[in-house]
Parts: sequence; structure tokens; C-alpha cells
Amino acid sequence: MAYQGTPGYSGAPGYPSAPAAAYSDWITRVGAYLIDAAPIIAVWIVFEILAVAVGSVAFAVILYLLAAVGSIGYGVWNRWILGGQGQTIGKKQLKIKLVSEETGEPIGTLNAFIRDICHIVDEVICYVGFLFPLWDPKRQTLADKIMKTIVIPA
Repeated sequence: MAYQGTPGYSGAPGYPSAPAAAYSDWITRVGAYLIDAAPIIAVWIVFEILAVAVGSVAFAVILYLLAAVGSIGYGVWNRWILGGQGQTIGKKQLKIKLVSEETGEPIGTLNAFIRDICHIVDEVICYVGFLFPLWDPKRQTLADKIMKTIVIPA
């Protein structure tokens, strides 16, 4: 089944792309990412302040381990489980969603995980891959192109 969100677009070769307005803009995607990252950043800042205030190395190590485990757990839940269902916390707040370019459906947990691994390609070229949505007709990062995913208004 082809993506049906925009008339005349199927995602298949030979079919026209949807108008740029059918895809989420770069700044909205960045905003969603920052919303997703905010809880992790906040926890690390609070734990760092606590570690310095208490002054105990053992306490600091425990806090850092808790922060690391919590960050990983939150990342798995938000980026892969919720993201695989189409919307992370940030995407939901900014009313955008991640879907398969070919089906228009959420990509699932495994593909969300693989897409995150594919973001290494975006990073390896000095993070330029994350800027691709600024000029790409479908506003895709390189990882999106590899995984055949698009981010659209929800």
C-alpha cells in the first residue's frame, strides 16, 4: 500500500513527490528532538549538582550509574518503542510523525532502532546528514533515505 496522506503520491519510483508542505520542516524536527532530549539533560544536570553538593565519590558513581541506566531505558522506550509507533514524546508535542515512505504506516520498534543506527551515516560526514531536510524535496535525512522513512504532520 502506498502512502495515502497526499493525493497523487505513492512513494514508488515514477510517481511525483508530495508538495514540501506534506513533510515536516527541519526546525520542527529539531524541536521534537530537543523535547525528547530535555528529560535526559535535566536528569544529568540535577545529578551532577547533587554529586558536587554531596562531595562523595561513591554517591557520585551511584548517581551516574542511575542516570546512565535511566537514560538508556528512556531512550529505548521513547526513540524505539514510541518512535516505532510513529511518535516520540517530542513528535507528539509538535504534531509530527515518522512513517514508512512506502506504506504511510509507523515503522515499528526494530526499524526505529535500525534507523537510529543509520544516523551514524548522518554523523560521519560532520553531521551534514542531519541538515539534508533543509534542501531535500522530501525533507529526509540520510538515515531516512536509507530506511525509506518520512516525517509528516500528524
